[in-house]
Amino acid sequence: MALFGIKNNNNPNELSFLGHLEALRWHLFRCAIAVVLFATLAFVYNNILFDEIIFGPLKQDFFSYRALCSLGHKIGVGDAMCITVKAQKLQTLSASEQFFNHMWIAFLTGLILGFPVILWELWKFVKPALKDKEVGPVKVFIAIATLLFLIGVLFGYFLLFPMSYNFLINYSVSDSGIVQTNNTFDDYISLISTMTLVAGIIFELPVLVYFLTKLTLLSPQFMRKYRKHAVVIILIVGAIITPSPDVTSQMVVSVPMYLLYELSVFVSAWVIKKEKIAT
Repeated sequence: MALFGIKNNNNPNELSFLGHLEALRWHLFRCAIAVVLFATLAFVYNNILFDEIIFGPLKQDFFSYRALCSLGHKIGVGDAMCITVKAQKLQTLSASEQFFNHMWIAFLTGLILGFPVILWELWKFVKPALKDKEVGPVKVFIAIATLLFLIGVLFGYFLLFPMSYNFLINYSVSDSGIVQTNNTFDDYISLISTMTLVAGIIFELPVLVYFLTKLTLLSPQFMRKYRKHAVVIILIVGAIITPSPDVTSQMVVSVPMYLLYELSVFVSAWVIKKEKIAT
């Protein structure tokens, strides 16, 4: 199938360039329908969305806080991993702030929940252009990309954001009490949406490494050479966003990020090995 080609007279089933554009339009349309549908549901069920999910990290009984505290007691560090949530009220500075943030969170929820549908429609669009031996690997690739993104979102929501937010909200430049932190609703929504979405994108690192290796822009040797530098950066990030100075809390954040890097090294090496076998 000529993806950009003109209709082949020897193959009447082959689409022309305009035919491909028409097919792509319908795939994009179905993607948009999925996102809008999930976003509408999220907008309608705002009490569940905000009270139970968005505002979850503001509650002391949030799952992550209970799990970390329990883990700390089990490994013998006492309350070192327990997070005490600072009681607070989120302020709005304009009449439209809640409405537009409601729409933004609903759209973001639709995008996250609709992500598997988007990848599935992408798969259906490129499938006719693939050879039979390529169909299986691409299908696995799309499934892995979807899984990594969702794991990243969960990592951002349950670990990265709660730890970062509690660190920032409790941070003070002075003990005099002159400076008080009164967080706004807009700032809170911006932080939680950015960190969860960015975490989902960061967890697509193995996918990015796959393509960069295929394009010969990256190699496993390069990643192994600079592994120590990557570890230092990961530990620094873990130390910044964790609320307590103990090593255990830092490892909770740093270890998943390091495993992600090692997975990327493995993916890069696997691509090189497959290409050598093919040649």
